[in-house]
Amino acid sequence: MGARGRGQRAGGSASTKGGRSRSAWEDAAEPIADRAAPLTVITIPVIDADQAASWDELARTTAAIPSRVLMESAGRAAATIIGSAFGGRLLHGALVVAGHGNNGGDGWVVARALAASGVPVWAVDQDRKRSPDCEANRKLALAAGVARVPHQELWPGVGVVIDALLGTGASGPPRGFAADQVKRLREARIPVVAIDGPTGLDLTTGEAHDPAPADLTVTFGGLRRGHLLARRWCGRIVVVDIGFPTPPAESEWPTFVGQRWAAAMLPRFEPDMHKGDRGRLLIIGGDRGFAGAAHYTAAAAFGAGAGLVKLAAHTLTVDALQSSFPDALTVTTALGPTLEPELVEALAWTDAIVVGPGLGRAEERVPFVTALLEHTQKPIVIDADALHVGDALFHGDAARRVLTPHLGEFRAAFPSVADTAKEDRFAATQDAAAIAGGTVLLKGVPTVIAHSGRVARVVASGNPALATGGSGDVLSGLIGAFLARGLDGPDAAALGAYSLGRAAELVADTKTARATRPGDVIAAFPELWRALAQPMEGHPPVLLDLAAPELV
Repeated sequence: MGARGRGQRAGGSASTKGGRSRSAWEDAAEPIADRAAPLTVITIPVIDADQAASWDELARTTAAIPSRVLMESAGRAAATIIGSAFGGRLLHGALVVAGHGNNGGDGWVVARALAASGVPVWAVDQDRKRSPDCEANRKLALAAGVARVPHQELWPGVGVVIDALLGTGASGPPRGFAADQVKRLREARIPVVAIDGPTGLDLTTGEAHDPAPADLTVTFGGLRRGHLLARRWCGRIVVVDIGFPTPPAESEWPTFVGQRWAAAMLPRFEPDMHKGDRGRLLIIGGDRGFAGAAHYTAAAAFGAGAGLVKLAAHTLTVDALQSSFPDALTVTTALGPTLEPELVEALAWTDAIVVGPGLGRAEERVPFVTALLEHTQKPIVIDADALHVGDALFHGDAARRVLTPHLGEFRAAFPSVADTAKEDRFAATQDAAAIAGGTVLLKGVPTVIAHSGRVARVVASGNPALATGGSGDVLSGLIGAFLARGLDGPDAAALGAYSLGRAAELVADTKTARATRPGDVIAAFPELWRALAQPMEGHPPVLLDLAAPELV
């Protein structure tokens, strides 16, 4: 598939092809459509339950949008997505399982919208007091022909079930009626659409209380943290616009890194560029027996467009890689304890540095990396074994440093906030960035990028193909190449993480995630760069369409 086959897609309407005649307006508009327009980047926040509640309050009070209007917009947008995703199955009807709060109200609007289009719709709910908006929309749906099924009775044989039991603010295990219905959802073996999120999934923490896995999750305005922390339960995630106002500037909510942002940030080529204009990158690592790490870092840097790549490594690694990369420059180094004159010259030559891939943890590495960080003020990616050097990471011109730990390396580099990382990777990454004084990229699901004084960014592209040795080395090469082209730390880190994940998605479309290796991911870069160069359509009201990760 192409770039829009899987992964992330931002909105747009369908093409007007298929045999019908074109209008004079369309003919007149054709030249305008062919012109390149400025790329509009959609800001999608990644929020917790409290932030979602404050956004809803802002809409109702400051923006004066009645809650019934928001609910109507949410339900009708969800019905549109459901109709598009499950059109054939809707011939067998839909069943809405509705709670007593506003999430249930959204479900009743979905039920009424589907019924209005001719879909047979049934609904299951509990006889109890409901929120005013839920009660009002329930009455409208029943008056419109939605058939209510007592919750004690068997469900009808429908094509799709809509989980509208509990919303963003729910936490802890479902109880009573909700628990009973979740059990039936799990046992029904019918495609499930979750409104906001699967019941039983905490959308703030990602903690799962035995929810029914959703095939499709439709949410509103932005992503919830739990969607990305617990992707396995959410299936395909579609974020739709329902009219929320722009969040206040002081909110500092993390933002999602999607295709539009990546396309806007990717450094451009110019017709008169020479190799120096494309960036000089120095890679330091590759101890004896670790040539593969340096290989992947260099290959990724070349694949990302770096003009000149120089590898400083053990002599055996240099010898092993010269046949693979005859275009790479090389410097042999003992990797400690001091900086050799040739390495000092390379540090003066380069635009950016990557240190760590295949570095090893021999005793002399600590004074070596410490000396390196004290010597240079160039932008530098600190990865892998280099993250184990201690306080030297946080001295000197730390603002120009990008630290890229996985959770184990994070504990070593930031022991004071290691426990926080287990519970809240968002807060832990921001705390670590404040300690480091630079950019911290915490790898994982999702990847979080923080820099003191900047809004955090969140990357969810990728799949289990990246859970293999060498993926982190590819990421370092990408970030280093983007730093060498002049991007700052947070932008280079976010673009690198997105590019790595998106390339893995493209490969998995054909090779499967199971069979994908780091070299395959690098080989997919050309397809990725071409995709990012293409104009992106909008699909209102869709803001983001995030496919479920490839698990085959």
